[in-house]
Amino acid sequence: MKAYLDLLREVRQQTARREDRTGTGTLGVFGRQLRFDLAAAFPLLTTKKLHWPAIVHELLWFIRGGRNLAYLHRRGITIWDEWATPDGELGPIYGAQWRAWPLSGGGAADQLAAVIDSLKTRPMSRRHLVSAWNVADLPDETLSPQDNVRAGRMALAPCHALFQFYVAEGRLSCQVYQRSADVFLGLPFNIASYSLLTLMVAQVCGFAPGELVHTLGDAHLYLNHLAQADEQLARSPSPLPRLELNPGVTDLAAFVYDDIHLIDYRPQPAIKAPIAV
Repeated sequence: MKAYLDLLREVRQQTARREDRTGTGTLGVFGRQLRFDLAAAFPLLTTKKLHWPAIVHELLWFIRGGRNLAYLHRRGITIWDEWATPDGELGPIYGAQWRAWPLSGGGAADQLAAVIDSLKTRPMSRRHLVSAWNVADLPDETLSPQDNVRAGRMALAPCHALFQFYVAEGRLSCQVYQRSADVFLGLPFNIASYSLLTLMVAQVCGFAPGELVHTLGDAHLYLNHLAQADEQLARSPSPLPRLELNPGVTDLAAFVYDDIHLIDYRPQPAIKAPIAV
């Protein structure tokens, strides 16, 4: 995870402070790219412990088109609670766009299913792309997340806005574009999530693992995360873990938590930090 830690250090050393939607204030940089070889190891941060069940279950929830918190709450995961209505609704966020993008003539497009099919039938295509940035469903920034949901919009605009798969020499790689990256709290979670998604898609489509290429727009560190970033940067990383998937799963939507095995994850203790809502 040297690439991630180098980015965290670069952002921490910035002096120009910027205002942001949450009112917290940030330090940041614009336009960076991280690369991870998924055949070598699984890029799960070791300089602080990440909540692995939340990473896996959120991704499984996205894959199933989730937009209500019931699935996550049954598993004790509360990472989306600040943006939801009292009945757990979040509007047409990531999973809804991946699996049911509304079409102008009626009906919906299942982008994820279409990409899986195109990877199997036309692996050299340059159109293996899934977008969550549906302009018609973006929230009104003058309203609360809950009021946006009540109006039929997303509670929160997509941070990781689109991803694209690429096949070469029998290996599957993925590039994700993240327009907004909370470098301390969110980005390590996002790296692990898209790495896991890439490995799952590679298995169901019959490819070996390639790279995760994580491209960032606004990469920022909230001003109330500075001490936590310093604590993390003072730590030395340990070897990265490995990931094993149940080889019998050949349908992306059929994966469950017990099909995904994280091996030799030896992180240092978690570092708590407040979420900017």
